Amino acid sequence: MQKFLDEFSFIKVMDVDWGDMDALQHVNNVEYFKYFQKARIAYFEKNNSDNLFSESRISTILASTQCKFIYPLFYPDTISVGSRVESMANDYFTMKYSVISHKNQRLVAIGDAKVVMFDYEKNSKTSIPKEIKKRIIEFEKTEINFLV
Repeated sequence: MQKFLDEFSFIKVMDVDWGDMDALQHVNNVEYFKYFQKARIAYFEKNNSDNLFSESRISTILASTQCKFIYPLFYPDTISVGSRVESMANDYFTMKYSVISHKNQRLVAIGDAKVVMFDYEKNSKTSIPKEIKKRIIEFEKTEINFLV
């Protein structure tokens, strides 16, 4: 199981809730995006960037996200969601995710998200603040690809 998480700077462990399942008795596809969201928020709380976001009206907004479902997930189970920043541009970064089932000891889904820095006062995207970039770079285990 650990081999699937080695490249991730942050791992969020969470329980699969009974209510995550759908009528076909497996975890509904929508829940994976919620797992990604929980991991993304926890990532920024862990590297303390959330304090910087709260000091201004500049924060993040999700531009796009996707998920590849590899193996069905069922209740009861516990999952580990690995998350990391894979690439960074002037005004956005891309996060990568892996979801691992503890019960089945296997990878069940992978995904990514494009996260844009957004100025909520001006209602427009903006550059990633230098302090946020610095914290992300210091927090990551692997090298970040910088995009032009």
